[in-house]
Amino acid sequence: MTASAFPIKAVVFDWAGTMIDFGCVAPVKALISVFAREGIVLSDAEARADMGKAKLDHLRAILAKPELAVRWQAARGSLPDEGDVQAFYARLEPAMQAAAAASATLIPGAAETAKALRQLGIRIGSGTGYTREMMAPILPLAAAQGYAPEVVICAGETPSGRPAPLMTWAALIALDAWPARRCIKVDDAPVGIVEGREAGCWTVGLAASGNGMGLSHADYRALPEAQRQARREASAQVLRDAGADYVIDDVSQLMPVIHAIAGQLTEAKPQG
Repeated sequence: MTASAFPIKAVVFDWAGTMIDFGCVAPVKALISVFAREGIVLSDAEARADMGKAKLDHLRAILAKPELAVRWQAARGSLPDEGDVQAFYARLEPAMQAAAAASATLIPGAAETAKALRQLGIRIGSGTGYTREMMAPILPLAAAQGYAPEVVICAGETPSGRPAPLMTWAALIALDAWPARRCIKVDDAPVGIVEGREAGCWTVGLAASGNGMGLSHADYRALPEAQRQARREASAQVLRDAGADYVIDDVSQLMPVIHAIAGQLTEAKPQG
């Protein structure tokens, strides 16, 4: 099959935990450190619970939890309100930018997968819960390692963020890629899988490289096999529950899924 005839038109990737930052470590470090400066303890699990959302929405979700509100009140003397959210976010944004830049290493196989997609004539877009300012240092670092998607849609650039499908739609519009049923959304977070499903795309979840596993590549590889498998399966189940059509460990395993979906699309003809 020639590249021009390939049935898949585009793949839209998430960033942290999907193409960079194995384990989605940067946002967690930034959140925990900024909360600590305010005298508030934030656990790893609490920082990860709403991962994938735009960071302002992520912060709102954290502070909406009763246990966090209690800690906030103990440290600050009152319950958090939207003014507190905005003031806190102003301190979080530079911390996020620094942490993201420090964790911009490509996940193994990311550059090779992007190259293989391009060889098939598949357009590559991306969306992220990071703002444009947070992404500014990441984009040249990723490009230097071999990954430069054609389109980057950032948090705040659509009226609603994930799980709304608008960022994925914005990427597909910019790529002139349609119909959505011939496009694929790849993400490590359940909210990103829901985004892809709402957009009408096929969805592929990543169980080992992202937020569900929550470990750096070195720490993941160091786990005993039985423990690694148990944690990987738990992460995969969360993605399946969100509606992922396929779940793999990381982006290095994507190409067989691409061909499997292409085969299903070909069998389903005639379609647009």
